[in-house]
Amino acid sequence: MLRARIGHAVRQPAATALALALALALPPASANGLRPLPDSALSEVRGRDGVSFDLSGYRMQGDLRVTYIRPDGASIWAANPSASRSDSAQPFSDPYRFDIVRSPQGLADIAQFSLPKNLNGEQKWQLAYDFGVNADGIERNGGAVVVSDLALYGGGWQFSTPRTQDGLAFGAALRMEIGQWSLRPNGRSNTDGMLALDNIRIGATDDAGNFTGQPWVVADVARQPAVVNALADASGPRLHLGIGTPDAQYGSGQAPSGGIEIGRISFSSPSGNVDLGSSRIGNIQINYLDIKFRP
Repeated sequence: MLRARIGHAVRQPAATALALALALALPPASANGLRPLPDSALSEVRGRDGVSFDLSGYRMQGDLRVTYIRPDGASIWAANPSASRSDSAQPFSDPYRFDIVRSPQGLADIAQFSLPKNLNGEQKWQLAYDFGVNADGIERNGGAVVVSDLALYGGGWQFSTPRTQDGLAFGAALRMEIGQWSLRPNGRSNTDGMLALDNIRIGATDDAGNFTGQPWVVADVARQPAVVNALADASGPRLHLGIGTPDAQYGSGQAPSGGIEIGRISFSSPSGNVDLGSSRIGNIQINYLDIKFRP
C-alpha cells in the first residue's frame, strides 16, 4: 500500500486569503470537482514542500535478472529479488520524506531524501537475491544472499550541484542494524556451508568509539561533499567517485566518526558450526576518497 501527501505550509492570514481567492476565481464545484480548502485543513499541512510516503504492507518478489558483461565476455548476474517490510503500529506515522530544502550556508538548494526515524525498531526489512558468475569458461551459480531484520534508523541522502566542478554532489548518513547477513552457496533455503554475520550495527560514534544512537554522516553536501562525475585523462574519460576533505568554512573541519560492529561471524556445515567470534571497529573517519574507474 503506497500513500502520499504533498503540501506547502501556509500561515493563517495567508490561508484565509488563499481560500477566498480560490472561492472567487473558481466556479461552484460539484461533489466530484475542485473546492476551496478551509483554514483548518490548510493548517494541518506540513511546513515544507515535498512528498511523504509510507511503504505500508510492502512486499516484492519476481524473476528480474540483471547481468554485467565485461568486454572479454565474462559476466556476473543477480536475479530473483525479494523484499518485504514490517510496519509501524500506526500507518503513516513515520514516513519516508523527499524535500527540496534551502542550504543554511547559502549554497545551492538541496534535494533531500530522509529515512524514517524508526525509533521503536518496528520497520524491518527481509531481503534476498540469487547470484552467479561466468568467467574463464566456467559458469557458476553462486547461491544466494539473504538479509534478515534490517532496520534503518534515520539518515538518508542529499543531492545538489557541486560548488567548483561539474557532476552531482551528494551526501549520505546511515544508522543501520541487521539481524543476520548470510551467504548461502546452496540456495536461500539451505544453510549448509553458510557464511553468516549476525547482529551488525553501523552508526555514529564518539571519541571513545561508543555508538551515539545517531546516523553516521559519511558525506554532507555542504560540510564534506561527495561527488560523482566524469574526468578525462590520457586514456580518455573515466567515471569518478570522490569525497572531499572536511570544509572548515561550512563545518568543523573534522570528518564525522562512525563505527561497525559484528556480533558473531560463523560458518555452518554438516559436520558442525565454526564460530569465528565477533568484530568491531570503533572509529572510522573518511577524510578523503578518490576513485577513478577504468574505461
